[in-house]
Amino acid sequence: MKFQRLTAVLLLFTALMLAVLMACYPEASWQAGVRGLAIWWDVLFPSLFPFFVISEVLLGFGIVHFLGKLLDPLMKPLFRIPGSGGFVLAMGFASGYPVSAKLATKLREQRLVSRVEGERLVSFTTSSDPIFLIGAVSVGFFGNPKLAAALALAHYGGALVIGLIMRFYRPDRNLSADPGEGGESESGRFSLKLALKAMHEARIQDGRSLGELLRQAVASSLQLMTVVGGLVVFFSVILEVLTASGFMGFLYTGFQQLLPLLGLPGQLAEPLMGGLFEVTLGAKASAAPEGIPLQFKAAAAAFILSWGGLSVHAQVASILNGADLRYLPFLIARFLHAVISAGLLLLLWNPLMGASPAWAIHPPAFGGRQMLYGWGAVPGAFRLFLVTLTMLLILSFLAEIIRRQRHRK
Repeated sequence: MKFQRLTAVLLLFTALMLAVLMACYPEASWQAGVRGLAIWWDVLFPSLFPFFVISEVLLGFGIVHFLGKLLDPLMKPLFRIPGSGGFVLAMGFASGYPVSAKLATKLREQRLVSRVEGERLVSFTTSSDPIFLIGAVSVGFFGNPKLAAALALAHYGGALVIGLIMRFYRPDRNLSADPGEGGESESGRFSLKLALKAMHEARIQDGRSLGELLRQAVASSLQLMTVVGGLVVFFSVILEVLTASGFMGFLYTGFQQLLPLLGLPGQLAEPLMGGLFEVTLGAKASAAPEGIPLQFKAAAAAFILSWGGLSVHAQVASILNGADLRYLPFLIARFLHAVISAGLLLLLWNPLMGASPAWAIHPPAFGGRQMLYGWGAVPGAFRLFLVTLTMLLILSFLAEIIRRQRHRK
């Protein structure tokens, strides 16, 4: 009880201090709010809203249940989550945060995953979208398309490593040990017949017409996008007033003394601290310092992209609050993902950046010109989703073949 009272007092004091800072720096607050609103409307809304709506429709029609049965042979032994998590993995990697959190809560609501499986799923499928990583960070901020290969392998490879680590998270609470939860506790075989049966049963159980399904999908997606937009604007304003008041400068100075002890340049203090709050500003700042080897700046960008910023954390926490999924495993996984991604980038730097230009990855082009943001990037994101899902299905089919061969022996 005393801890709860202390927490309430600290939150109240923090809110009052932030209100005072906003009153002292009204122009900076206004500009930061407008900038955050522009990021939401120009970047986040077109990149997230279509995926929210389509995922809701696919769930209602039972397509996710169909894919889940086909992906069971891969996802269950590898990550200890049902095959429907493969759909979340593909969608999350293609569209970026916080889509995977939304889908994981939906699977939890339909009892397709247990509580622990849902927490595992959110922990390693929350990632940056490739359009932002390639187009904005590699090309826009660093001006180096070849850097996209190293960043992508470090970021998404680190996410898969987190998935393998999280399979050991509370193994005593797996779906097989908790028969009261989940709907994918059957054999886990790659069976088209079982997949079609699961899709048919899910569609009958849902029972909504196409019109009703679309209406509810659009309404719930718009509601979630409003929450995401509000959090983006809020953290944009907070970071700006803290910078204008000199508080961030104080943190930069303290962090700058710490980085050399870790073997890192002290000039990375500002981008790392900025990335703690907001991923876009931090990633942009990581490319700015001069006189620092490129691999250290790229490692800082990989760390920031994998951490996600407190803005993304707040978005995910607000989504998880709608189910019984806990935020703490996600927080720990984000920090581990950030450290692992930065380490992987430094480890892969010489092999990748010293390789031939074939390693270079360029931003997707639509209509003969490069579209890094907005609605023009949506087709590329959907293609990435389909490619990822196809790869997972192929791997699942191969895993089923290997399982049958081992069973025969």
